[in-house]
Amino acid sequence: MKRVILAAGIALMFSTVGGQTLGNGYIVKTKNAKKTAVSEAASGEGEQQPEEEKAHDFISENFKYYSLCDWQEGMKFMVMPEKYDMVVKTFHDAASGKEVSSMPLRYKIMIYKGHTEAADGHSHINFYCEDDKKNYYYEVPTGSFDDYCYGKMGVPTLAYLGDVDIAREKLIGKTLFTKTTHFKIDTDYDSDGFQEYTTSMNEEVTVKAIGVGTRSFPVKIIVEDSKGNEFFQNVAISKTNSGMRDDEFIDGDNAKLLFGGSFELQDAIMAVSKDLSKYVGQTVHTKYTTDMISKGDGKERVLKVPRLTEFTIENLAPKRNSTYVTLTLKDTETRRIYFKDVTFTNVDDPTSNIDGRREDYFGYLFAMGAGKSRTTSQAARAAIRQGRVILNMTEDEVVMAMGEPNNTVESSNGRHDWIYNRSGGKLLIVKFDGSGTVIGTSVDRSGAKKATTTKRQTTTAKKR
Repeated sequence: MKRVILAAGIALMFSTVGGQTLGNGYIVKTKNAKKTAVSEAASGEGEQQPEEEKAHDFISENFKYYSLCDWQEGMKFMVMPEKYDMVVKTFHDAASGKEVSSMPLRYKIMIYKGHTEAADGHSHINFYCEDDKKNYYYEVPTGSFDDYCYGKMGVPTLAYLGDVDIAREKLIGKTLFTKTTHFKIDTDYDSDGFQEYTTSMNEEVTVKAIGVGTRSFPVKIIVEDSKGNEFFQNVAISKTNSGMRDDEFIDGDNAKLLFGGSFELQDAIMAVSKDLSKYVGQTVHTKYTTDMISKGDGKERVLKVPRLTEFTIENLAPKRNSTYVTLTLKDTETRRIYFKDVTFTNVDDPTSNIDGRREDYFGYLFAMGAGKSRTTSQAARAAIRQGRVILNMTEDEVVMAMGEPNNTVESSNGRHDWIYNRSGGKLLIVKFDGSGTVIGTSVDRSGAKKATTTKRQTTTAKKR
């Protein structure tokens, strides 16, 4: 009777902490997952606090990618079959040589035991099952083991537990910031049921539990926000045995399923100061033409981005030993990703003493919000980007296209002209009506007669 009470107490204890633990401790659920049967309590998640890591080196320093050719005996995996794997059997029982259904092996831990060549010429990738104490092997479909592993192939159904163990050690209790709005919550305690969950970009969250996700995205990270809401993401970190090519992580939904696509370490945000984290997810537009880097098809290009181009700030990454940060920017129209190094310290301030140029100062180059692009016509936007003035532009649009005028001439009824000095002694005269709308332009080649010319044109315009 005492044992029953003790077991119930342990189960209750584990149900009250963030993230629920099922089975062997690698299966974790958000706290809103509903139980359909009594499950065994598992051993603790481990309470060791993560070391302070330099954010930009966190992944490369802690999560090594192992190709199948480099697997070492003792590496741990968990069988995480998907629907397809229920039909196609992955493993053979080493004792009998018979194929084994994936379902009874689900959630079982496999220890890699090297590879061998069978008498029939097939290569076997060998495992010892920690749960049922039996030996199994995966038979390489065609060719030798070397041919198979150098083809960057892997073993189906197996999620690499090495990443899970390291993530637990380094991340449980850590503060992160969300870098996507799309996450999941568990709906069933004893199965894989879940529903989509939406949160804010750049939400501060705490890692509550880490377990196994899927073969492709083996690290399941459960986090909790300031309101007590738990949600999770299955992410790839080292991509060991993920079964996916690198280019499959670049675009689309898979991009957020790399650790860096869903979460930002607090250390990285703090490196550029927490105040700057507020810029992530904000809309900005360029005030001037500038060069930015764009990446695609494995190439890096420097492109000239015109003024009034609208972006969403996707990320800020500090540069080592510099006051600069790298902005990741998404063009709101084309969805193209750009990168721009900027500083948030005003280089015009004589006390700033930073390694920057005025043109790289964020406040000089960008304006917050969509700016005039929301209300400006497509024709006006095109003219602004080309530095031209067209009919029906507003004063603000003319400033964006031409800058501030060198001189102004006022007339009656609010009519006024802006005068710009041009090359060769010429003057560009921009004429506005009383509401501040462009009604015409002209070029004065005499230069010295600008006031007389402007007034005479104003009189003519009024008569019309």
